[in-house]
Amino acid sequence: MIEARLVAGIVERAAGFVERHGRPFVTLSYAQSIDGSLAAVAGKPLALSGQETLKLTHRLRAAHDAIMVGIGTVISDDPRLTVRHVVGRDPQPVVLDSHLRIPLDSSLMRTPDRRVWLAAAEGFAPYRKRAVEAAGGRVLCTQATTEGRVDLPAILSRLAESNIASVMVEGGVRVIESLMAARLIDYVVVTIAPHFVGGESDVRVQTALLAGPRIERFEHANIGGDLVLWGKPVWPALG
Repeated sequence: MIEARLVAGIVERAAGFVERHGRPFVTLSYAQSIDGSLAAVAGKPLALSGQETLKLTHRLRAAHDAIMVGIGTVISDDPRLTVRHVVGRDPQPVVLDSHLRIPLDSSLMRTPDRRVWLAAAEGFAPYRKRAVEAAGGRVLCTQATTEGRVDLPAILSRLAESNIASVMVEGGVRVIESLMAARLIDYVVVTIAPHFVGGESDVRVQTALLAGPRIERFEHANIGGDLVLWGKPVWPALG
């Protein structure tokens, strides 16, 4: 079965990765339209995956220790980030939230037996940390980058110290672009839905001209009417 082989391959690649690299194995997985859009309008969710590829996404979630999204995804989609469409364990939810903007009534904050981790950058308001922790969240703080964002290599190291060996990243666009720019993606699974959406630039994954990776020896399959591509990203040489 194609899906089982894909998931097993990721699990095999992730084994021992922390010991070799000092950070978790990172899988990027997202769905886009045939014209490259993740949504039609920024801040508004759009269901692109079919039922079979949705099941694949949940199999991938169950195969990873943690699942990572940006605060924009939490605010717009209010996701649960659980495994529901297949049998499997729920990954640890991690939200990149530099200023601790997470709504305290969001689904991730209302699950006491599954404490959400918030990756924040120094400089957030202290009262926000107190409020988040009082509501059950755990704050992982890094130094702020020059753009005032979370230091991605640092937060991945913190996750490795917390026994997270593999992370699945589901978005949004800025998170995907930031991880690509830092070359912190180890495997890619992209679902392409047979629809034209026509979204604007802020709902499309973009990289600097010729600076983005290509997928080495990628594989692909038609799953439930969607085209799924997967493989290892390879970046051009620096300089």
